[in-house]
Amino acid sequence: MDKNCYHYLKSKPALLNFVRHNPEWYRYLTRDPNKLVEIEKEAKKFYGKTWPQQVEKASSQFSMMKMLVQLALMDD
Repeated sequence: MDKNCYHYLKSKPALLNFVRHNPEWYRYLTRDPNKLVEIEKEAKKFYGKTWPQQVEKASSQFSMMKMLVQLALMDD
């Protein structure tokens, strides 16, 4: 792997952890170090940091809170 690529990954622990969980990225980055942009996109998907995933998570949490409030009101 390219030294610059490795130092970049080392400076971003989440990306380095992603590569450790998905070792095929070692091969991709060794062949083409310019795939760092792609790896960042894939890491965001892996960690649930994309916009649709965050909206889904917020929606799910809102639904759960709504259900808990309804249950609390029913007990009164």
